[in-house]
Amino acid sequence: MDLLRTPDEHFENLTGYAFHPNYVEVPAGDTGTNSEAQQSLRIHYVDEGPRDGSVVLLMHGEPSWSFLYRTMIPPLVEAGHRVIAPDLPGFGRSDKPGAPEDYSYQGHVDWMEAALLGSGSGGLDLQGVTLVCQDWGGLIGLRLLAEHPERFVGCVVANTGLPTGEGTPSDAFLSWQKFSQETPEFDVGVVIAMATTTELSDDVIAGYNAPFPDDSYKAGARIFPSLVPTSPDDPAAPANKAAWDVLRKLDMPFLTAFSDQDPITGGGHKVFQKLIPGAKGQPHTTIVGGGHFLQEDRGPELAKVVADFMVANG
Repeated sequence: MDLLRTPDEHFENLTGYAFHPNYVEVPAGDTGTNSEAQQSLRIHYVDEGPRDGSVVLLMHGEPSWSFLYRTMIPPLVEAGHRVIAPDLPGFGRSDKPGAPEDYSYQGHVDWMEAALLGSGSGGLDLQGVTLVCQDWGGLIGLRLLAEHPERFVGCVVANTGLPTGEGTPSDAFLSWQKFSQETPEFDVGVVIAMATTTELSDDVIAGYNAPFPDDSYKAGARIFPSLVPTSPDDPAAPANKAAWDVLRKLDMPFLTAFSDQDPITGGGHKVFQKLIPGAKGQPHTTIVGGGHFLQEDRGPELAKVVADFMVANG
């Protein structure tokens, strides 16, 4: 597996993002030869706030990175929490496998499990976690929650889902999937801007583009939409169905905070509210004025929702 690493200078002087970088290394996986079997993959994460504070885990989606949470991290820290915001492999300051075939849904679950929950090889061994997840942050984060519920104390889902390949994907998602595979130019910053309700400045667009010096760094950004299970025979479908078996019995505080202007996941909050026992009686909210990337559009507002949820269920 060829791993690319974006030079540090690409992350200098980014608008609103002056957080100290932290890294953990996890096994890249057995790629077929003894020498490569021990290869390590470096995962970046933001770690702000008191070490003894309640842990808030902010999981980003595709094709964003922890930059997406830059306006949410300070108010959550101010509320006394330890805030962890990792970059998925292929995104942000994390290493980027260079070939599309290096990416799989299960591979990312395994990498993030080792990085965030693992106690060996430098894993963060997080406990007492409140998960906040959007887009692919939910697809991966909800798997971690379902497979390790003892590590979590609550969850806030925003514009995400846990698909099992059943049902029909929205036209908006199918169009996005087709675009990601066929467009000759995949401009990450422009993609983010197209999925927000606010007009992004050139500096902010540049921040989203920072991890990707050229197209060779974008294998993950391009391939991720095609990894979403859209049929029952998808390789990720059985594991996601098993995760739902756990979630349907989960009596953990569970809040939905979807936005009102997301054509990709609109209405998805109803599934969580109906099926997850811990969602009963929670003050579910709709973030007004937010697009798909509601953290960009209404970050401080979403941060307050998270902070209030943690106080109410602490």
